[in-house]
Parts: sequence; C-alpha cells; structure tokens
Amino acid sequence: MTAFTTRPEILGTFGVVTSTHWIASSVGMSILEKGGNAFDAAVATGFVLQVLEPHLNGPGGDMPAVIYSKKKDKVEVICAQGPAPAGATIEHYKGEGIDIIPGDGLLATVIPGAFDGWMLMLRDYGTMSVRDVLEPAIHYLENGHPLLARVSASIAGLAHFFETEWPTSYETWVPGGHVPQPLSNFKNPVLAETWKRIVKESEAKPGREAGIEAARDAFYRGFVAEKIADYLAGAEVMDASGSRHKGVLTADDMAGYQATIDAPTTYDYHGWTVAKTGPWGQGPVLLQSLALLKGLDIGKMDPAGPDFVHTVVEAMKLAYADREVYYGDPDFAQVPVQTLLSDAYNDERRKLISDQASMDLRPGLVHGFENQRDLTLSMLNSMQGTGAVYEPTMSHLTEKRGDTVHIDVIDREGNMVSVTPSGGWLQSSPIVPGLGFCLNSRAQMFWLKPGLPTSLAPGKRPRTTLTPSLALFEGRPTLAFGTPGGDQQDQWQLSFFLRYAHFGLNLQEAIDLPLFHTSHFPGSFYPRTRQPGNVMIETSVGDDTLRELRSRGHDVTPAEPWTVGRLTAARRDHDGLLRAAATPRLMQAYAVGR
Repeated sequence: MTAFTTRPEILGTFGVVTSTHWIASSVGMSILEKGGNAFDAAVATGFVLQVLEPHLNGPGGDMPAVIYSKKKDKVEVICAQGPAPAGATIEHYKGEGIDIIPGDGLLATVIPGAFDGWMLMLRDYGTMSVRDVLEPAIHYLENGHPLLARVSASIAGLAHFFETEWPTSYETWVPGGHVPQPLSNFKNPVLAETWKRIVKESEAKPGREAGIEAARDAFYRGFVAEKIADYLAGAEVMDASGSRHKGVLTADDMAGYQATIDAPTTYDYHGWTVAKTGPWGQGPVLLQSLALLKGLDIGKMDPAGPDFVHTVVEAMKLAYADREVYYGDPDFAQVPVQTLLSDAYNDERRKLISDQASMDLRPGLVHGFENQRDLTLSMLNSMQGTGAVYEPTMSHLTEKRGDTVHIDVIDREGNMVSVTPSGGWLQSSPIVPGLGFCLNSRAQMFWLKPGLPTSLAPGKRPRTTLTPSLALFEGRPTLAFGTPGGDQQDQWQLSFFLRYAHFGLNLQEAIDLPLFHTSHFPGSFYPRTRQPGNVMIETSVGDDTLRELRSRGHDVTPAEPWTVGRLTAARRDHDGLLRAAATPRLMQAYAVGR
C-alpha cells in the first residue's frame, strides 16, 4: 500500500515547476506552455514571487542559482549577490557609532544583485524577451493578488513604525491609511510602472539580447539607479540600532555591478554529486555535513528516529562552526574548501560526534589558518549574543526580519534550475520614491572586526545564507531542491536529501517527514545570537524521540507539526520522467507539472 502524503508527487514528461507560492508556480508553468524553457520560467516565476511574497524578497534583493543547461551540458552557478558599496568601510560604520550592522535601514544595504542575475539567466540561457518574463508580474501589480495573511500581519506589526519613521513604506504598504486585510486584493501600481518602463526601454533596442542589455542598463545605469541615488543622497532613516543613519550606496556602485557565472562547489556522496555555491554563501556546509556523515551508516537509522536526528544535528554543528571561521568571499579571502571537504580532515572531525550533544562551538583547525580561527573564536566568545534564534518567517514581528523564497524548474529538454531569491523584503528599508520597492539589508552579515573572511570591505560579497541545490546521480543531472529559512536552509535540505538518498522515499514523502534544526552556532542575521545545544523539532517525531534527544543532552524546543521548513524539489529520471513536490507547511508552496 502506498504511504499517505499530504500532496501527490507530481509526475509528467512536459515540465514541472515548484515554488513557495501556488500562483508563482502556475506562472512558471504557463511560460513552459508558451514554449519557454526552464530558465524563462524561472525568471518569470522569480519576478512574480517578488509581488506575492514581498515580506520575503523584492527587486532590490539578491539571487543565487545552481543550474544545468542541456545545451552546455554543464552545471553552473549564477551569483547575483551584490557586494558592499565603495563607501562601506569598517571605519565609516564604526564612526556611525555601531559595533554590529543593523538588520534594517540604509547602512545594511549592498548593491542590489537580483535583477542583473535574472537578466543574465534570461540572456545566456533563456529564449524569451524582457516583456515575456515581466508581464505576469506587471499583471499582479496592476490587477492585484490575494495578500497572504503573513504579509498582512507583517504590515500590521510595522504600520506605526512605517508611519512615523519610513513614510514612503507607509504609502505603499498601508494605502489610504488602512492595513490591507488578509486575502484582500493588493496592488502596487508604482512598481508596475517601473517594470513597464523597463520593458519600454528594452523594446527600444532591436533584438532579444540587445533588449535585455537595455533593461540591465535601465536598472543599473539608468532611471532606476538615478532614483535610488537621489533618494539616498538625502535620506537618513531609523534602523534597528535605535538611531538614524544615511546609506553609502551610490550610482557609481550600481553602474559597476554585474552578476557572474561561477563553477559550483561539489561533493560526491553514495552515487550522488551535490552542487552548491562557493563559500561566499553557506552552501558548502551541506557538503561538509555529507563528508562527515559519509563514514556513518545513515541508511540503517530510522529517518525520524533519535539516532538520525542526533547524528545529523551533531554533524551540522561541526560544519557550521567551520562556516564561522573559514567562509567568505574567495575574491578577498583564502578559503580552504579542498581541505574542509577532504577525507583526512573529516575522518578526524567525525570522531567528535559522540552519543551526547555538544554544547561547544568546535571549528576544525586547518594549517595556516590558526590565527584566523583564534581571532574568530575570541570575537564570538566576547559577544553577549545568546538567546532565542528564529527562522525569519517564525520570528516575532518586532524582529522585523525577512526571509526568502525558492524555485525549482525542469523542462522537457532536461534544463534544470534551482534558485533561492531573497532580500529587499518590505521590512528591509524604506520604499524608494517613484520605484515601488526597497533596498536590501544583506550587509548585516558582515562583521565590523578586521581580519576575518567576513569582515566588511568595499566590493566584498557578504556571506549569504542563500543556498540552492542541484544534484547529479551517477553523473546525470537529476535533482533540484531548496528552501527558504536563513541559517536553517542547509539544515532542512540536508535532512531531506539524506532521507531521499537512503530510504527509497519519493519527493513528497521525504519532504513530509518531521523536520528539525539547531541554533547552536551564531546566526547570520542581526543581532547574531546563538543557542548552544538547542534543537527545534516538530513534535510529530513522537514522544519517544523527543525524550531520547533530551536524555542525550539536547536542549529541545518542540515545534507544532507542519511548522518547520519550506522545502520544494524537482527531479528528472533517466527515462525523461519528471517529478516535483512542495511542502504543505505554511499552506502556500505548490508543485505543478504535466
């Protein structure tokens, strides 16, 4: 008898799209139906998610993607993580009277990267025009969309703050002075006009690629950049530090930015090759976790039992501790990825996994990096930042944090996209007048202490939490997956992947199993707190598992069933059969296909 799942695993041969909102998934599928490929569909879906989930992402945000192009027969990474502006120096920020970069406002802003990343994907891998991929977003901005309850709640919690401190945001999100009600038909006509002008400028140039270049110019060197620069020249706004600050982003910063195509970081695990971003993101922590777990018999464990949860959590504690010491923008810092993924290194590190929960932050020691390790630990140990850490969508409204969305697409040709857009959420910073969107807050992931891979510096990419995944099986591109969730992204993905790789489950079954994560290590988001030994876990694992985890020393925080994680996944079998699934958690992610 087939096991019960909350939704069917979607099957077909034409195409599949799965994302964190049902309308966005339908839009992606409509692009495939019109003859577009997976890349066209992903771009259109991405722009629509900015409309539907503005508390989780926006046009001023960032975007990493792991992709497989059938034409190139190659897995690549699109890095659309904008770097710090030229004026973003430690000295300047210290001069502003802060020791830690706030999680909102204008000091937290880096160059918006997402738009260029989407245009790069469209130009080099897609087939459609700027109009084709922007029209669905324009439709929902002009004609409205059902406002998610969580968006309404976010606006309600911030309405007074917007009115008193960020009036441009008040105009956009509290139209007419009334907080929009859940599922009311919400519009953003100003952003619609921005995209319509982008389309118009793209169509003033002959040819598809020239039109895409014109759109990039309009955003980074044209009217969008001008409006951003004009606003920032005079704006001084309240942020989480409790003081008002000006931003440092300029038109010159915008003009010099371009998204890039990078080689992925990969690791081989039981017939699979998992591809992630480089160490400018947290992606390699999943690979490090796999390297630690490869020497253990995961397949013999109950996938929802205490041995599985304990072992996976302890491996993640070690991998994330290394993240804190070693990860950063490789253009600015040497990152010993090869050592961190080596058998010799992980054979030693694996010995640290005992039958008891660790309470310590235990990064490994890599030869030549001793001073960096000591400096990082000294800084972290001196911080007072302990206390509750939340996945951003679960955080209290006063945290004012945003989160992320995710998209997986596979078309009939076998092209594959896994992309995790984020940043520029409505809580980030005030709406830029005349544009209908705000800037991001990604600079909060830098430290203001010199000498670290993640120390603030002009032109440096922040160590983002955004981490899409693509996996090959026996050398064949097979699986695209990911989730929102900040520091929890690779934790939930790891559980999903292990369960899928070892236990013969279908995609939906693997997604439906109870999820968990730890906040043992410092969070990437302001105020950078940690909870040593903590494990948040859905109570659907059962009382026996919860009791056993506590007996092993874990600080267990029970979570209601169906409240942790927002995974989506898509697969292409060797015979061309396509599969897709989406989490039922939060009741909005959806997979479609035929």
